[in-house]
Amino acid sequence: MPFRSGFVCILGRPNAGKSTLLNALVGEKLAIISPKPQTTRNRIQGIINVPKRKGQSGAQIILIDTPGVHKPDSSLGRKMMVEVREALEGCDLVLLIVDATRKLDQRDEFALQMVQHSKTKTCLILNKIDLLKGGKIALLPLIEQYKELHAFHEIIPISALKRDGLDLLLRQITAALPKGTPYFPEDQITDQPARFMASEIIRERVLVETKQELPYATTVIVDNFEEGSNLARISATIYCERESQKGILIGKKGQMLKRIGTLARIQIERMLGTKVFLELFVKVEPNWRESRAFVNELDWRRQLEHLTEGRIDARTEPAVAFAVRQNGR
Repeated sequence: MPFRSGFVCILGRPNAGKSTLLNALVGEKLAIISPKPQTTRNRIQGIINVPKRKGQSGAQIILIDTPGVHKPDSSLGRKMMVEVREALEGCDLVLLIVDATRKLDQRDEFALQMVQHSKTKTCLILNKIDLLKGGKIALLPLIEQYKELHAFHEIIPISALKRDGLDLLLRQITAALPKGTPYFPEDQITDQPARFMASEIIRERVLVETKQELPYATTVIVDNFEEGSNLARISATIYCERESQKGILIGKKGQMLKRIGTLARIQIERMLGTKVFLELFVKVEPNWRESRAFVNELDWRRQLEHLTEGRIDARTEPAVAFAVRQNGR
């Protein structure tokens, strides 16, 4: 059977489980996860290499996790929706993921409208079936409701968290992709720079460790990333919008910042497979979410342009793509 390859966009409202699904399918934690909505702010690509088996073709699936579909009210929100639209434009298949435990509302309808306008072949993914009262039979009314709204290529119930239904989903994705050749090397699992992955790990710790509305007003930029054979030296700045938020991030006697740094360092060490010296700073950037220039600088592609232009020291910048380590990490 012919080899298949293509780009698959994961689309849905905030907290539908898009990042959980990406991580589960790839088998590595590429996208940060939080119960707070709008956690994902950039397109994140995960690469799955499906081996050829009896009766099945081999495939390379490039999954694109997108920010939650919403009506933006800031420069950050508008940039996030640009990420969604650009992901839709170049994909071969869309996975519209919905929370099966919630009734269809305006946010789901907004995502559905984007699918209808894109004209791209779409599978409906009914997620979180493990939380359904009454089991899978409770899905029948929801399936009928969505069938009336759009002609979906397939409708597939899953639990991304429990990995229920993912084998069937992979088979359906593979069958729906066009014939082609691989886009990436077999051992590569994402196109994200290690610098960006580190900043996302730090931001996840901010989301998890701070309980206030603070996470929406914070972002992280890695200022320096020097990866040696035995030690990586990383310095990063956590930006917030007010002095009071800076106080929360630092904490009493610096304990909150120390906790965020320690937990982030452990995760980054697992990712890089080496020891890490992590230095964190906190700065106030008033109303940064409304600053188009500042928001654009958060895009890892823009940071990569700076590397090419020499505005970031290429001698200390790690490999652009984060690949599976040979030591089985």
